Amino acid sequence: MTRSEDALASSTSDASLARSKARSAEIDLAIDQDPSRFRVLTGDRPTGHLHLGHYFGTLRNRVLLQDRGVDTWVLVADYQVITDRDGVGPIRERVLGLVADYLAAGIDPERSTIFNHSAVPGLNQLMLPFLSLVTEAELHRNPTVKAELEATEGRAMTGLMLTYPVHQAADILFCKANIVPVGQDQLPHLEQARLIAQRFDKRYGRVDPDQPVFRRPEALLSEVPLLLGTDGQKMSKSRGNTIELGMSADETARILKKAKTDAERLITFDPVGRPEVSNLLMLASLSSGEAPEAIAERIGDSGAGALKALVTESLNEMLAPLRARRADLLANEDHLLAVLAAGNERANAQADETLAQVRGAMRMDY
Repeated sequence: MTRSEDALASSTSDASLARSKARSAEIDLAIDQDPSRFRVLTGDRPTGHLHLGHYFGTLRNRVLLQDRGVDTWVLVADYQVITDRDGVGPIRERVLGLVADYLAAGIDPERSTIFNHSAVPGLNQLMLPFLSLVTEAELHRNPTVKAELEATEGRAMTGLMLTYPVHQAADILFCKANIVPVGQDQLPHLEQARLIAQRFDKRYGRVDPDQPVFRRPEALLSEVPLLLGTDGQKMSKSRGNTIELGMSADETARILKKAKTDAERLITFDPVGRPEVSNLLMLASLSSGEAPEAIAERIGDSGAGALKALVTESLNEMLAPLRARRADLLANEDHLLAVLAAGNERANAQADETLAQVRGAMRMDY
């Protein structure tokens, strides 16, 4: 691109993000007025244990949406584990661990649907017609696919990794979700799902003239600030810089004791100038409800040791009931399996209904 083209692309991107934020705010207000209008789809890949980034970034918000009356669908994306990996690892343990995390955090299986990819054939069958609606060039332009291609350093990309955005679209569209909680970096995936829904309607038409087969999903943008790992880098399971939800209070204390700070003794909240110190203050704020600036003022010149002690106390106090519930849940595998089976039954019923509508629109209902 030329500089002028770069500037135009940046301007267009900024304008699009502004529109997404404005629409997200409208949706948030509409939920309070009539939550029955909405169904949300969200989920995780079972590639490891959930940590604080997951809890503050997504889990807590899912519980809030559920409690506000939104029909909440939570996906354990087990098939997506193999998009960029040679094997699935201890997949059964991780899937049940995810279910335990969801329940311990407050997801209620009586009000929300917890299900997994591999148990819902109809969801995955949508990949076939959906793949006919996208081009190879569009898939290569997806940010996640581009990042994976760059990270492979010449290693061949799997077909499943290339079509990852289409699989995500199937996740969203099969259950007729119309809102998806995402961060700004996930907006291109949601746009791909919207595009597939639009193209399906245009190419194949509708079973009901007044109702498209697929609703157009919209973004509910997350307001949670980006949290860093204990080493000051991006929080990531693979970096080992996280505090997992299932860790003990002592493990949490040991990890936080080694957390990166800086040489200044006076504690201040300055995300740009002092990112590591500010990150610890934000963790204390999110777990206690107190503003990070107020926490910093209270600690004053007591130094990083006092800050780490306060963060440790706040986090362990907040996580204690969740950890207790999680331990009880993991000790009752039959209950976890029953919750997953019930969610899969609901998901399969919805997938079969959607697939019947798809076949009808495609004139393949014979």
